[in-house]
Amino acid sequence: MRGAVYVAVAAAIGNMLQGWDNSVIAGSVLYIKKEFNLESIPTFEGLIVATSLIGATLITTFSGPASDWLGQRAMLIMSSLFFFVSGLVMLWSPNVYVLLLARLLNGFGTGLAVTLVPAYISEIAPPDIRGSLNTLPQFTGSGGMFLSYCMVFGMSLMDTPNWRLMLGVLSIPSLAYFTLTVLYLPESPRWLVSKGRILQAKQVLQRLNGREDVSGELALLVEGLNTGEDTSFEEYIISPANVLNQATTEEKYHIRLYGGEVGVSYIAKPIAQQSLTSRHGSAVNQSSISLKDPLVTLFNSVHEKLTERGGSKGSSMLPFLASALVNAGEHHSKHWDMESQSDVEDHESETSGAYDDDSLRSPLISRQTTSMDKDIAMPKSSGSVLGVRGSTIINAGEAGSTCSIDIGGGWQLAYKYAEQVSEDGQKGGVQRVYLHQESVVGSQPASVVSISGVRQEHEAIEAAALVSPTMNPPPEVVVKGSIWRELLEPGVKRALVVGIGLQVLEQVAGINGVLYYTPQIYERTGVTVLLSNIGLNSASASLFLSAITTFLMLPCIATSMWLMDIAGRRSLLLSTLPILIAALALLVFGSIVNLGTILAATISTGSVVVYLCCFVMGFGVIPNILCAEIFPTRVRGRCIAICALTYWVGDIIITYSFPVMLSSIGFAGVFGIYVVGCIISWLFVYLRVPETKGMPLEVISEFFAAGVKPAADN
Repeated sequence: MRGAVYVAVAAAIGNMLQGWDNSVIAGSVLYIKKEFNLESIPTFEGLIVATSLIGATLITTFSGPASDWLGQRAMLIMSSLFFFVSGLVMLWSPNVYVLLLARLLNGFGTGLAVTLVPAYISEIAPPDIRGSLNTLPQFTGSGGMFLSYCMVFGMSLMDTPNWRLMLGVLSIPSLAYFTLTVLYLPESPRWLVSKGRILQAKQVLQRLNGREDVSGELALLVEGLNTGEDTSFEEYIISPANVLNQATTEEKYHIRLYGGEVGVSYIAKPIAQQSLTSRHGSAVNQSSISLKDPLVTLFNSVHEKLTERGGSKGSSMLPFLASALVNAGEHHSKHWDMESQSDVEDHESETSGAYDDDSLRSPLISRQTTSMDKDIAMPKSSGSVLGVRGSTIINAGEAGSTCSIDIGGGWQLAYKYAEQVSEDGQKGGVQRVYLHQESVVGSQPASVVSISGVRQEHEAIEAAALVSPTMNPPPEVVVKGSIWRELLEPGVKRALVVGIGLQVLEQVAGINGVLYYTPQIYERTGVTVLLSNIGLNSASASLFLSAITTFLMLPCIATSMWLMDIAGRRSLLLSTLPILIAALALLVFGSIVNLGTILAATISTGSVVVYLCCFVMGFGVIPNILCAEIFPTRVRGRCIAICALTYWVGDIIITYSFPVMLSSIGFAGVFGIYVVGCIISWLFVYLRVPETKGMPLEVISEFFAAGVKPAADN
């Protein structure tokens, strides 16, 4: 995973530039107001700050289709150029109008970085550490804020502080970021697969994962391009074929699985009336009964099972299955011809760089089932065949060998042959299946291959499955560009409600009102009294405290990075939002009640520090992480752009209105509104936001698609 970590760190530098700009404008505006005589014009002061947000909003409007067309790497390169040019123009700025133009260009760079960096990291990160890596943008952003506050504080001690130099320094780190994006960042493998560039996607995955065999990951990426809107939940009891009592169920309902060892096979027997959907209901069935979205319960049920087994890493007892064995006799489909390629043919395909349509739909570099065919007689009955696309087949007695076929978070990708008639009239086809272990059931021990590849004695396994009804879609359908009509699919609409809701409420919680005007908040609450003994003037004292505040945010973000894939996104939000409510309420209380200068300043300082530190642990980072996780690959760019557009519109409103509201309804009124916003945010998270930690992106999309279906009649 080292390659993915390095790439994520490099990409997150874009957010460092955004954080740098947030702080440097908050400090330099104290001197800009004096030079341009804006003290009596609060609306113009707000415009200087908000112009960058207007630019971010404008560029975000086009970022979704543009990233789908050009790729995220190209857009990040463009972002670094906007930062560089805007820094040079701000360094020049002969008047306020040129400054506004520079702020607009800066907003273009900020909008692209904030929108695309989390999406890019989500697409290159392994599921088990995706949350931690996607917390890096928040960490680098706060690090940029701290460095810029230190710089501005140092300049504020000069006799004549130069605000143009404060703003223009941005060009130096942006030039370094441009170099990294051009020379080091690879293109997202999911974007490459969506364009049919399978060989390049394979090479990127090999670099990110640090190993040659990435066939399982490549298969997952291709399957994610065709997320089924009619995905259903099923559940099985999995046991070795030689111990399963098959008398209770007709053979045609069995699904045969082939294990990693030669001669070992398993039978998956369906369980009637026991699926996740029937246990927890569907969105349609429960929406009128409870305010809590049943999709939240569906997600939570998976994580509860993982917790019972001690976590997702190395805890699954599902058998590791061998290469795809869907070609059972006459059931072989013409769309899976890549699976019967010889190693020579495969090598020639790689050498030439050409992948045909079939290889796009089935990109795994087949290691073939030749040796297994000698030992295993393929079933000739009408029963289904479930095979998992993996890497190499384990030979019996091969010490330490494993099959790299799980896709993270305790999930495995499999394929199921179904006796159905497809739209083109073809009888029978292969359906995509995501398997997940639920529990160990029964009293009869079953021999199962564990993750380590060692045979162990376990009970029969109960496994949940997300089954797509899609059967062998033509490759040209898979690579066809996204269309806006797909945003109306029920699962996508459900995800958009979550994404947009979080982005709106993040702004209503007041972060940008506090963030952009932290120095002025410190000045207004008399906090300079605390530093009067060391001889700092009002502006320098507020900047010094702002720098200390951003420094204290860094260990809080590091803690969030550690907890993101352990406690989870939803848990962090539910636990940090009450602290935000208390901090803001205390800030309001200190401004209403006359507690004396020193006590009021102490309460105000502590409340702001606690608010910002807890915000960056939860609400500051998780909305962007979730928006990068919950949408299908085909429409991810557009959906993230819609959510980001909502974020920037809210950002503009809050930032522009803060000085106006401060002068009209007062300090207590403004932060009282933010308290109400945090309360509403907690309720929304509890009722609507599911837990996505450790789950592959494609499985998350399937959950949203399946969660809107009525419960099946089992």
